Amino acid sequence: MTKDSLSETAALRALLSETSDTHLLAEMLGFVADRLMALDVDQLCGAGAHERSDDRVNRRNGYRSRAWETRAGRVDVKIPKLRKGRYFPEFLEPRRAAEKAMTAVIQEAYVQGLSTRSVDDLVRAMGMTGVSKSQVSRLCGEIDERVDAFLNRPLEGEWPYLWLDATYIKVRRGGRIVSVAAIVAVAVNLDGRREVLGIAVQPSEAEVFWDEFLRSLADRGLRGNRLIIADDHKGLKAAAAKVLGATVQRCRVHFMRNALACVGKKDRPIVTAALRTAFDQDTLAASKDHWTKLIDAFEPRHPKLAELMRRAEEDVLAYKGFPKDHWPKIHSTNPLERLNKEIKRRTNVVGIFPNEAAVTRLVGALMLEQNDEWAITRRYMTLETVAAICDTDPMDPAKIAAL
Repeated sequence: MTKDSLSETAALRALLSETSDTHLLAEMLGFVADRLMALDVDQLCGAGAHERSDDRVNRRNGYRSRAWETRAGRVDVKIPKLRKGRYFPEFLEPRRAAEKAMTAVIQEAYVQGLSTRSVDDLVRAMGMTGVSKSQVSRLCGEIDERVDAFLNRPLEGEWPYLWLDATYIKVRRGGRIVSVAAIVAVAVNLDGRREVLGIAVQPSEAEVFWDEFLRSLADRGLRGNRLIIADDHKGLKAAAAKVLGATVQRCRVHFMRNALACVGKKDRPIVTAALRTAFDQDTLAASKDHWTKLIDAFEPRHPKLAELMRRAEEDVLAYKGFPKDHWPKIHSTNPLERLNKEIKRRTNVVGIFPNEAAVTRLVGALMLEQNDEWAITRRYMTLETVAAICDTDPMDPAKIAAL
């Protein structure tokens, strides 16, 4: 056994004998972390501490302290510094943006007195031993700077397809708990790639708020939009026509739910199958013709369904005026379903947000990460078909459908 091994063994035995049970695990983690970092630095320097060697390529230059929050509690570690370059241990890799945002939201809620059971349980599960207001401000400022830069970046080129969807989140406002709509905008550019264009936290889905959000996107450079895919949001259709001059496609999935609510339980399988036959037609004209026949067939027995179909025909079948290859992706807001589930998963943990800025911080950080993932994956649509849409007159759906 070497001299270093003997000294380490003695130190570990002393640790076991002198440390109380409550702090033993944290102290042992600190001991192991220090040893791992020492071994890493030995390899980077080409020699051990105070060792003379012709293979030495670098030297130590002191330490910097860092608090390592673990499930065993707070561990104070000293990270070695080098004269050349920088060393940071892998096991202390900085949190991802979304994880930092989650931590910031929880800490801010705790500092402002919102100590609900769920927040307390999560804080303990993360191994946090306490937080000060200065730490919260510092962490929030770092996240906000990155999120704001992402959400306000210039939008270049044309964006033929735009998906919009809203998720409702509870926020504390003026001593009351209210629900606000967190709206996410995702679009496809001329390269056929998806990007998150922006988010908005709004008190409702009235036309004035849709108008404000769409104008903010237009001011940042959004142009070339041909189709907006969204649910039947109040005021969106008018705002879309006024601000972007785009057609609105009503989400087919949400329409089916509304349609089935108009009929009895026994008739729902028949109605579902009948509506799908209209959607399965190969052309817009054929779908409209079949749609009219279904309205006439439903009128005597299901007048509410027939009236709903009359009002929704143009919006639900709007996607049929675009290339057939794109139909599976533009007939509903399903492409946003995964994003909404992730937003719900994160926001449900928090429960009630202390303010709207905290919502923007967390949702914005999540969208920033998602945008980075999309940037390195394959195209969502083929480059040729997307570019052809922008070269075609948007008022002539027949030419678009012929692509």
